[in-house]
Amino acid sequence: MATTIDPSAYKDAIVVLATAGVIVPFAKRFRVNSIVAFMACGALLGPFGLGGLVSSVPLLRTITVSDPNALIGPAEIGVAFLLFVIGLELSFERLVTMRRLVFGLGLGQVALSAAIIGGFAFLLKQPAAAALIIGFGLALSSTAMVVELLSARRRMMTSAGRTSFAILLCQDIAVVPLLFLIAVLGAQNGGSLVAGLAQALVHAFAAIAGIVVVGRLALRPLFRLVASTDSSESFLAATLLVALGTGLVAATAGLSMGLGAFIAGLLLAETEYRRAIEVTIEPFKSLLIGVFFLTVGMSVDPVQLAAQPGIILGIAAGLLLTKALVVLGLARLLSLSASTAIETAIMVAPGGEFAFVLLNAAVGAKLVDHHAASLVLAAVSLTMVTLPLFARVARQMAVRFAAPVILPEEATILPPDDHSGRAIVIGCGRVGRLVGSMLEEHKKPYIALDSDPILIAGQRRAGRPAFFGDATKPDFLKLCGVVDASALIVTIHNHRAVDEIVKAARALRPELIIVARARDAAHARHLYELGVNDAVPETIEASLQLSEAALVGLGVPMGLVIASVHERRDVFRRELKPAAAPAPALPRHGRSRRL
Repeated sequence: MATTIDPSAYKDAIVVLATAGVIVPFAKRFRVNSIVAFMACGALLGPFGLGGLVSSVPLLRTITVSDPNALIGPAEIGVAFLLFVIGLELSFERLVTMRRLVFGLGLGQVALSAAIIGGFAFLLKQPAAAALIIGFGLALSSTAMVVELLSARRRMMTSAGRTSFAILLCQDIAVVPLLFLIAVLGAQNGGSLVAGLAQALVHAFAAIAGIVVVGRLALRPLFRLVASTDSSESFLAATLLVALGTGLVAATAGLSMGLGAFIAGLLLAETEYRRAIEVTIEPFKSLLIGVFFLTVGMSVDPVQLAAQPGIILGIAAGLLLTKALVVLGLARLLSLSASTAIETAIMVAPGGEFAFVLLNAAVGAKLVDHHAASLVLAAVSLTMVTLPLFARVARQMAVRFAAPVILPEEATILPPDDHSGRAIVIGCGRVGRLVGSMLEEHKKPYIALDSDPILIAGQRRAGRPAFFGDATKPDFLKLCGVVDASALIVTIHNHRAVDEIVKAARALRPELIIVARARDAAHARHLYELGVNDAVPETIEASLQLSEAALVGLGVPMGLVIASVHERRDVFRRELKPAAAPAPALPRHGRSRRL
């Protein structure tokens, strides 16, 4: 007889998967940060949102989570994976390279912010231990959100990106001893704090030493054995076993599960399997961290927000102001530029996910009052939700206070003003340089434009006609002779800039031949609507070249392959172009086969 299945047992898992698989991708289409989307869904579907109406509307039971404790386990695993990845990404070389920012700016920010915030909490009648934990909890920022926002805007390698990452790295390292401190303080039962701390340190050292010794002896042989099977499933299973198993061993020894996972990450960071492990766990890490932020959203009580908005807004404003001023002052003290200091200060000023980890642990250990923690965490949630907005403000402020760019001498040369019919190549990257070399090979005059003075200087020193400037500005295009140009070839990868350049050039010269690089088929279709003569989608062109190489390698005659590729390219072009294109396509003989 078939076993009866209780759908309610799987309801919470379905809610999580629906959030991660449907709602978050839908939110991303409207440029909503995925973490904000998880938190918003948690607030909406949690016990303080629609989940609180289950008794009145039983139908809501199927799409809500009325008991947030049901997700505590997956959320704790998400935190453990976050600390595992942090340990995995740490290395002695990275710490040495960034030691000035990590241990100077980062450590100073954590200590000063915690002292100031904790001092205010103590003045507001919080016990010393509670004030200490609140201070350190609010001193931390959101690693997950800041890194995601910086990566999305391609700013991780900028000065502000590296500085923000250094502060976040120091904060992530600080989480481990803070979790240990809460465990020690929570275990005190009126005895001597010093004696209790010493005993806990000895106990923790013995547990950590055992984990490290076993890990050093067993991890590399284990992963060598698993890798030799050439089975991705076995590799994934071994990775999950090490991360969760070490966390559970640490938890059994009286430490936190996150601390054990962090140690496992540190041990694996020394092995040759580090990068493969990072790639393997990425989907699981993102999903489990999403579950954590879902539970964060469920802890937000709109009634409490409405009942005490002044207190919560005051805590949020004080948090933002305190951390921003601390970071700004320390950054300037370390001789960082004003624009870097301002952008970094704004990015790391909001609270972060580890405030929830620390304060919830402190509430469980009866070190912080539940009501006080709820108010503080509501303020932290408010600052985190507004972080994407702060990221835009940070960039605008950084641009406003940026020092004037000192151009290399080669980049100060103005474009020729002789009304010659040259082609204009936008971009001096790898694609732009290849296009320029093809034009030179076929004796076609051209000039290259780019907004990167370093690239321009390099091209000028190589004897190529390159000029510095912003091609999205119509006045600069006119200065470069777009009115007399024979063609405009846009090779840059920034799709917004490509759109602006095409619209500006088409407005200045309706009959100009424009060939543009497209991100994908959808972007190519959009560029045809803007009036380009030809759009080259990266994804389609790469697939055609792969097909060409494969067919030739399989013995198909080169002539047949080239003809087939040309035919397939024309099919794609006809599919992508609008029915009534504003400009004719380039003739086949006038186009390079591999533009």
